[in-house]
Amino acid sequence: MHVVTYATAARAAAAAAARVLDHLRRQPALVLGMPTGDTPVLMYRALVRAYRAGRADFSRATTFNLDEFAGLGRGDAGSYRSYMEAHLFDRVNLPARNACVPDGRSADWRREVSRYEQRIARAGGLDVIVLGLGRNGHIGFNEPADQLQAHTHRVALQPATRRTNAHLFGGMWQAVPTHGLSMGVGTILGARQIILLVTGAAKARMVSRALTGPITTRVPASLLQAHPDVIVILDRAAAANLWPPQSQPRR
Repeated sequence: MHVVTYATAARAAAAAAARVLDHLRRQPALVLGMPTGDTPVLMYRALVRAYRAGRADFSRATTFNLDEFAGLGRGDAGSYRSYMEAHLFDRVNLPARNACVPDGRSADWRREVSRYEQRIARAGGLDVIVLGLGRNGHIGFNEPADQLQAHTHRVALQPATRRTNAHLFGGMWQAVPTHGLSMGVGTILGARQIILLVTGAAKARMVSRALTGPITTRVPASLLQAHPDVIVILDRAAAANLWPPQSQPRR
């Protein structure tokens, strides 16, 4: 696990985007796992700027989002599909057929999670996946539990996760769906490289537990310690509880 700390959230996001762009240049048909939430917004802005400047070509890439709210999908304002369309899909030349998000609207969620998992497999698996970190240690919608699912599945969302997403639903956490569809930890750990992007002081305690604490399903992100190629990108605030320092902050 390689940890790099930057002075600000903006610089951390730019560093994550630079790594994605480097992969894309070397492998135009990149299969990329994508996160949502507040943290990756700046990364997506950097990717869009690179595309508009002629420094990025997504025409042969395929993306798979980590998760989606059960019951929501294309056209729903609070959906992660809408989030991705606003921040990336509609702003670069990624073919619509290659922009993959679990269909939370599917009438048969069991069939949908199986379909999604099979599509990832048919694509040859994930070359790179970018992850965020939940305040309770989740990755994707894999919430802390005694056991975690290996493959794409339906999961009950904890109150903390629903509160974090309240801004997508008019600030009312009770309006956030109670369940989600998510890649499993086995699918995530099957990626050839993992980029973990975390910013903000509110995540500092969990960053320390995930990176230096015991590996436990009660902190799903701690399972990343078992992966052979993880790059952790932090801002100074998120790295505050790491001791000894994993790296010197970069300007």
